[in-house]
Amino acid sequence: MNRRLYAAAIAVVSAVTLLAAPGQALAVPQPPEPPGKSLEEVRKELDELYRKAASATDAYNLAEEQADRQSAQIVKLAQEITKGQARIDDLKDRAGATARAQYRGGGLPPEAQLVLTDDPHLFLDAAGRIKAGGKATKDLLGELNRTQADLRAYSKEASAQWALLEANRVKREKHKKEINKQIAAARQIEARLQKEELARLRKLEQEAANRAQTAWLGSGVLKEINGRASEQGKAAVAFATEQIGKPYVWGAEGPGSYDCSGLTSQAWAAAGRGIPRTSQEQWRLLPRVDIKEMRPGDLIIYHADASHVGMYVGDGAIVHAPRPGRNVTLAGAGSMAILGVVRPDK
Repeated sequence: MNRRLYAAAIAVVSAVTLLAAPGQALAVPQPPEPPGKSLEEVRKELDELYRKAASATDAYNLAEEQADRQSAQIVKLAQEITKGQARIDDLKDRAGATARAQYRGGGLPPEAQLVLTDDPHLFLDAAGRIKAGGKATKDLLGELNRTQADLRAYSKEASAQWALLEANRVKREKHKKEINKQIAAARQIEARLQKEELARLRKLEQEAANRAQTAWLGSGVLKEINGRASEQGKAAVAFATEQIGKPYVWGAEGPGSYDCSGLTSQAWAAAGRGIPRTSQEQWRLLPRVDIKEMRPGDLIIYHADASHVGMYVGDGAIVHAPRPGRNVTLAGAGSMAILGVVRPDK
């Protein structure tokens, strides 16, 4: 990472530590709490809604990725079916030509007629051609049967892929509705708050993240994290940090907007290594490393359901796409509940 980005990451961690340290800030008058729930309760409710939206987004992205693979497989099968049908047509034409030759010869091919000759040389030559012709006919019929069997298999597989494609279409629509439902519920809550309350809510969110980051740093974990990024890791970090400021949009994978796993998957794609599209698949399929061995470019997976992911950039910071209404940003690596760490280029 270049000097400017390291400085930005250090600034984030330093600010987090300063904000969380006791006795560092004077008390500031706060706006009154809205009737009913406290702002802290509202913060937790919003956090839960956005986490559910993130989980549904992951499920949507996975269904979409699977549908893309199935569509590609259907196209491939259609090509095989077309080639198989052309091959069958050619074999049938050749079989028909043989049958027509036999019909014109009174039911016997020319070679068989020559067997009836009294000339021993012609007889031996004809016998050899009959043997070769019989094998060719048998081979032709065998190939025709095999090609027809392949065609039936391709057609059956294509039908199965179509069924899976439709099932994933239904899944995508279900998850899309769930995403919109959770985001709409969160925005409805936010819409009921006054401007001052929204500012206070944002401050509460930051304070909660600061407390978590301070506790994480207080464990002394940074003293043991000193891994150096690989060349691909450096390229992935460079790409991810260049996206800072771009908005979070669920299901997006650039270039103008990203969701959390869209950002990490595209960053590693830019570094020359393809990885799974979703945070849950990244957690399931990528090699895991101990947090003490973490290095820039590694992916930190968050929450028990692996519904969020950020890229470690060093100095206790990550770059990530947080949630709807937020932009790609730097944050403390310990500001959320860490599930584990994976390394795409291990």
